[in-house]
Amino acid sequence: MAATSSNTTHIVITGASSGLGAALATAYAAQGKQTIQLSLCGRNPTALHTLADQLTTQYQTECRCYVVDVRQADAMQQMAHAAILGFGTPHIVIANAGVSRGTLTEFEADIPAFQAVFDTNVMGLVHTFQPFIAAMNQAAQQGKPAHLVGIASVAGIRGLPGAGAYSASKAAAISYLESLRVEMQAHGIGVTTIAPGYIRTPMTDINTYPMPFLMEADRFATQALKVIANRRRFTVIPWQMGVVARLLRFIPPILWDAIMKKAPHKARLD
Repeated sequence: MAATSSNTTHIVITGASSGLGAALATAYAAQGKQTIQLSLCGRNPTALHTLADQLTTQYQTECRCYVVDVRQADAMQQMAHAAILGFGTPHIVIANAGVSRGTLTEFEADIPAFQAVFDTNVMGLVHTFQPFIAAMNQAAQQGKPAHLVGIASVAGIRGLPGAGAYSASKAAAISYLESLRVEMQAHGIGVTTIAPGYIRTPMTDINTYPMPFLMEADRFATQALKVIANRRRFTVIPWQMGVVARLLRFIPPILWDAIMKKAPHKARLD
């Protein structure tokens, strides 16, 4: 196992090929306060290696790339083993990989889309965290930092029309991460849930409807790093969407139905 000095932080990030994952990796590399080692995971080898080369050239950040799909439990086990051998037990594991699809239950053709969204957005969290917990538990018992971070979404607060799969998967992610947070207390491992609002990424670029409080990915990443450093339990970024999220919880179902009746839908992929 590779030795890790006391001023080195090993961070594992899934979904690092683009969007929030790439922004988080860049923000960590740019910190400059300590040595950062990044295990970058994603499905696009070209994008992963391009990002790793950029971070190495610009910030002298050590990066290792793992081409892996979070839906595949065995592959994630192998990735975790390789990451620990490469840089040692990670201090932070960020389960960021996620997908969004417009879905409608009335269409039989959308059933595979529902499955794919749940496999990535929910089981992907489990597949990402589980292989690291034993090693991180040992590290935490020695007084070393150990932190799991899950990227959920404001969409998990209330069900959005045309986004049944995405909303439900993110609601499940929020509940799962809450359960995990309590479970990990006994191990000394922190768990943070971050629920982004609308962040400018390839995932949101295809949306044809207004996106309130739209935030650039680099600004999101800067704020997310502060949340993680402070070991916050749950937060919404940007804060304006946090206010909206709190209000959404209290809207009666009959009023919610009326408001959402004519709401725009994310387009289905035929």
